[in-house]
Amino acid sequence: MPEKRPERREPKGYAGPKNPPKKKPRSKASPARLAALDVVRAVRERDAFAQEVIGTRIDRSDLTSEDRAFATKLALGVVSACGTLDEIIDRALDKPSDVQPDVRDALRVSTYEIIFLGKTPYAAVDQGVELVRSFAMSAAGLANAVLRKIVLLRGAFPFGDPMRDLEALARLHAFPVWLARKLIADLGPEAAIDFMRASNEQAPLFIAVNAIKVKDEALVAAFEKIDEGLDPISIDGAPIPGCYRVLDTRALLLPEVKRMFAQGRILVSDAASQLVAASVLPEAKPASLLEIGAGRATKTILLQSCAQRAWGSQIEEHVALDNHAFKMKVLRERVDRYGAQVSEALTGDALKLGDAVGERAFDLVFVDAPCSGLGTLRRHPEIRWRLEPAGIASFARVQLGMLNEAASHVAPGGTLAYATCTVTREENNGVVKAFLESEAGADFKLAPVNGRSCVATRLTDNAPDAHFAVRFVRKG
Repeated sequence: MPEKRPERREPKGYAGPKNPPKKKPRSKASPARLAALDVVRAVRERDAFAQEVIGTRIDRSDLTSEDRAFATKLALGVVSACGTLDEIIDRALDKPSDVQPDVRDALRVSTYEIIFLGKTPYAAVDQGVELVRSFAMSAAGLANAVLRKIVLLRGAFPFGDPMRDLEALARLHAFPVWLARKLIADLGPEAAIDFMRASNEQAPLFIAVNAIKVKDEALVAAFEKIDEGLDPISIDGAPIPGCYRVLDTRALLLPEVKRMFAQGRILVSDAASQLVAASVLPEAKPASLLEIGAGRATKTILLQSCAQRAWGSQIEEHVALDNHAFKMKVLRERVDRYGAQVSEALTGDALKLGDAVGERAFDLVFVDAPCSGLGTLRRHPEIRWRLEPAGIASFARVQLGMLNEAASHVAPGGTLAYATCTVTREENNGVVKAFLESEAGADFKLAPVNGRSCVATRLTDNAPDAHFAVRFVRKG
């Protein structure tokens, strides 16, 4: 039994210590800005993805719906524009290297408000100082001076004529100069500008109806019952079965809608991704499918849902492969919930397919290739500043290698499908051309996709992401 300590007796009239520890003053920065700063800091410190951090630190917070929306807008905006914001901040500093990373994070938030949101200077400066004061009292004066200089710089931004100066154009849309130059070369000036502008807009919210579990009409009726609107989606005039845009994103927070997700009746998926899943399937139902790069099962579910919708039943032999074991664990859990048929979930290297699937051949082999992801910048804003020019060439080499390896596992007369979520020439048309000219591609020819040579969605305001897909048929 532990020894009992003697009771401490204070002198008569004792009123506590003369200098009790001071409580940290409550920050005067708004809750939304503090939440956005928390996300920005986590993305930097952990090299994390903004949307994942937002999901845990904002979506599940006790902020009001308005504060959650503003915090999300700020966090995504700062992450997407961080390189340009740093350039502006550095213009207002005598010694940029002297600013601590956490102070720079706070300055980025306020600079984004001043430059890109056009907030009232007084409010933006005041809140920026309070953000810094919330964790670094000694840096509050520096923050005040820097932000006031940035207010003065706002009138000159983007520091040149965007119609004549590539660097000014890149700053205007918060893109690295090299990437703006590449987009212009690959897409053309007008399409590149549209792409950059749209990349900074909020992404629409689309859902896919899981035909394995529910009919479209029943799902739409369920949303109408709770007075939530859904818009059916078409791309280039072609309807995408089971694809709807959710008009009010707050609908996902309703108990009835959460129940639909839990029951596997709907899943969140960009409309372009749904179009790809529907487009890569051949005209006749394949007896077997090898899905390479299955990830967390979104395309897996979409493919089987499309099969159910097209043929009244799923593809019986569906082998899913990814090089990350943890993703295969998630895949198994999700396909169980959504009722999607997966006969095998394998972990393996797509460049050494034989090690995973042996010498088997499949009626359909779908390569959902790793890529630069530029078509998803609205959802993954950190990409533009993490990507390097050499990275695109590296992706293209891997993609071509995956196609070459997959080709030997396509049955005679079978289909080989290839998809990316990017817009660069090297990763899309360049890889297709290189494959057809290779020894592995000699037995293949391009097949029409929805009456066209490929799927190639464009990133514009209020539109789906930019995805690319083609189908090859092996000569039989």
